[in-house]
Amino acid sequence: MKILVVSAHPDPASLTNALRGVAVDQLEADRHEVRVTDLYAAVWKSAVDRFDFPSLPEAGRLQVPAASSAAFATGILTDDVITEQAKLLWADALILVFPLWWFSMPAILKGWVDRVYAYGFAYGVGEHSETRWGDRYGEGTLAGKRAMLVVTAGGWESHYGPRGINGPIDDLLFPIQHGVLFYPGYDVLPPFIVYRADGLSELAFAATAESLRARMRTLFSTPPIPYRRQNGGDYAIPSMELRPDLTPDLSGFAAHLDGSQ
Repeated sequence: MKILVVSAHPDPASLTNALRGVAVDQLEADRHEVRVTDLYAAVWKSAVDRFDFPSLPEAGRLQVPAASSAAFATGILTDDVITEQAKLLWADALILVFPLWWFSMPAILKGWVDRVYAYGFAYGVGEHSETRWGDRYGEGTLAGKRAMLVVTAGGWESHYGPRGINGPIDDLLFPIQHGVLFYPGYDVLPPFIVYRADGLSELAFAATAESLRARMRTLFSTPPIPYRRQNGGDYAIPSMELRPDLTPDLSGFAAHLDGSQ
């Protein structure tokens, strides 16, 4: 199988990049074909601006969805974006490796998403009508592929537990896993989280590395997170609200998990 690994840490000797190396080594040992995008090594341009849309008239307003749609439709996005889109289409699975900074992904990785996820490629796909609101949340350009996160966090595991001060880790990662990955169609696997990352001993790293190798060996057999598909009948269209008879006692992120799976 083919796997794209995208990593985001400025220090080549970081735990993040060490974990990326462990994952890549195991995947290659299992005879998968792996490509790596190291965003800091590539000096990835993070901000979306006029330079992303070469055909945009100088006097024209920069309305990003419209400019992105026109550039994608005519094949004139910038070369770096086109290259990354081709990698996503090539890969059977995507792995994002990053430290949890300020409760989210590093800005350079968010910028990769902002620029690579062009209108017509990752969003704005499919029919939008009174009965169907596009191909997204379980459908779309990247449907049939798998994705997962490998995340390092400085806090203790308890800090990210159901009653932890930082909030549950599943809630913190929901915008990435559900919004960035499930939205364009990926089957999203449970994340691999490393806590107390700044003080990880050599012994703890060895155990962590072995756990990560085990996850890589089951990359294509681990059941995905059971997110509800948008067009599977659970949501009213076009309001996009969960049907009132489904998990009426739940709201927020947890309501979008299908407990029947």
